[in-house]
Amino acid sequence: MGRLLAGLVALLLALCLATAAFAHASLIGTEPGDGSVVAQPPKTAQLRFSEPVAPALVKLIDANGRVRGLTVAAVDQSLVITLPDDLPRGTQVVSYRVVSQDGHPIGGSLVFSIGAVTGAATPSNDSLVSPLIWLARIGVYIGLFAGVGGVFFAIWIGRGPGGATAILAALYIGLVSAAASLGLQGLDLLGLPLSGIVTAAPWTSALSTSLGPSLLIAIAAMMVARFAWRGLPPTVARVLTGLAMAGVGLSLATSGHAATASPQWLTRPSLFLHGVGVAFWAGALMPLAAMAWQRNDGLPHALKGFSSAAVWVVGMLALAGLVLAIIQLESFRALIETRYGIILSVKLMLVAGLMALAALNKFRLTPAVVGDHGDTRPLLRSILAEGALVIGILAVVAGWRFTPPPRALAAAIEAPLAVHIHSDAAMFQVLISPGRAGTDDFVLQLMKGDASPLAAKEATLTLSLPERGIEPIERNGTLGPDGYWHLRDVPLPLPGRWHMRIDALVSDFQKVTLEDDFDVR
Repeated sequence: MGRLLAGLVALLLALCLATAAFAHASLIGTEPGDGSVVAQPPKTAQLRFSEPVAPALVKLIDANGRVRGLTVAAVDQSLVITLPDDLPRGTQVVSYRVVSQDGHPIGGSLVFSIGAVTGAATPSNDSLVSPLIWLARIGVYIGLFAGVGGVFFAIWIGRGPGGATAILAALYIGLVSAAASLGLQGLDLLGLPLSGIVTAAPWTSALSTSLGPSLLIAIAAMMVARFAWRGLPPTVARVLTGLAMAGVGLSLATSGHAATASPQWLTRPSLFLHGVGVAFWAGALMPLAAMAWQRNDGLPHALKGFSSAAVWVVGMLALAGLVLAIIQLESFRALIETRYGIILSVKLMLVAGLMALAALNKFRLTPAVVGDHGDTRPLLRSILAEGALVIGILAVVAGWRFTPPPRALAAAIEAPLAVHIHSDAAMFQVLISPGRAGTDDFVLQLMKGDASPLAAKEATLTLSLPERGIEPIERNGTLGPDGYWHLRDVPLPLPGRWHMRIDALVSDFQKVTLEDDFDVR
C-alpha cells in the first residue's frame, strides 16, 4: 500500500505541473445582433466567446431554406464568418458548433434578417444523441468506479472472487460505453444524426478534443483492471490494479468542467483524489454485497479492512469535493439559481443519504457481523441501498455534461466586449472593458488585410449613439508597449447600439477608416 501511495503522489505532482487554465466557453455577443433586422446584407458575421474556441461546423440556412457553406476564421476569442454575397431578403440562420477548451462542444444559432423577418428553416439535431450521451457517461462511471474499483477491492482487501460476475459486467459496460461516448461526442460536435456514427468523421473529431485522451485513459484503466483479474501473482495484480486506480483519477482530471477550472494546480489533483476515492468506495459495494449474500467466511476480514481505510477515504472525498464545489459555484446562490447548482444540490442530498447508510454500517451493522458472525441480511440490505444511491448520484452527475458551471457563466458576463471590423484593406480588433454603460477602456489592434500589423502614427476613436441623441465623442489613443492602442475611461453613459469609427493615420497622406456598431449592456 505504501508503494501505491507513493505512485499516486507522483501522479499528483505531475498533475500540478499541468497549469493550462481553460474554462467552459460561453457566447457573449454576436454581430449582427441575434434577432436583429439589417437593411443591407452584411459581409461578415461575428460570434464572440468568453475564451478562444475552435470551429467544428458552421453553416448558414438562408431565407430560401438552402444550406450554404461558409468561410470561418478564428480571431482571438471570436469567430469571423464570411457570408455569401447573394443572400436573399428575409431571415437567415447561422448554425454553429465549436469546441471549448474543456473538450465540450458548444452549439447554437445566430438568427438575423435582411430587410424583413420571414419564415426560415432552422437547423435540426437528432433528439436521441443527448440522452445517449448521458447514458454512455453513466456507463463509463460504472466501469471506472464499480469495475476498476471492484477489482482493486477484491485484490487488495477482499482477497477473493466475491462479486466477480458483477465486477466483470461493470468493466464490460464501461468499455462499451467509453467507445460509444467517443462516437456520440463526435456526433454532438458536428451536429450529425445518430446514423452518422458509422462514418469516420465523428470519431476523428472527438479524438481531437480533450475528451478523447480522457476516454482513452479510461479504456486503458478498465483493460488493465480486467487483465489483473486473470489469476496473476498477488504482487503483479496489486501493481496493475494500483495503476488502474490511478487511471481512474487521471481520466477524470484530463477533461471536463472541473478539470479545466483555475487554478489548475488545485482542481486537477482535487478531481484526481475525488475520482480515486469514489472508485475505492463504490468498488467495495458489489464484492461486500456478494460476500454478505453468500455469508462468506472472509466477510469480517474484508469489513475490517474496508472500514479502517474508509474513514480516510471519506475525509479525502469530502475535502476534494468541497474544493471543487467552491471553485465551480463561486457563491451559495448558484446552488439554487443555476442548473449546475441544482444538479449539485440534488447530488448533495443523495450523498447525505449515502453518508447516513455508511455510518449505520460502520457503527452498528459491521460490528455485529465482525463480533459474533451474526445475521448478514441487514448489512446486505444496507449495502444494496448504498449501491442504489451511488447509481442515482452517477446519473445526476452525468447531467453536468450539458450545463456550464456558474464560474463559466460569471466569466462570460465579466468578459470584455470584442468587436472585429474588417475590409479588404484593414482589420481592426477592438476590446471594450467591461462593455457596459459607464466608463470603459478600449484596446485597438490595428492590422492590414492580411492580418499583419498596421503601423499608424495616430489612432482616433469616435463614438455616437444617434437614437438617444448623443453626438460624436472623440478620443485619441495611446500606443502601448504591447503594440496596441489604448484609450482609458471613455464615457458610454447609456446602454444601446453605439456607432464606432476608428481613424488610423498611416502617413500624412493616408488614413484608414473603419466603422461598425456594437451593443452596450
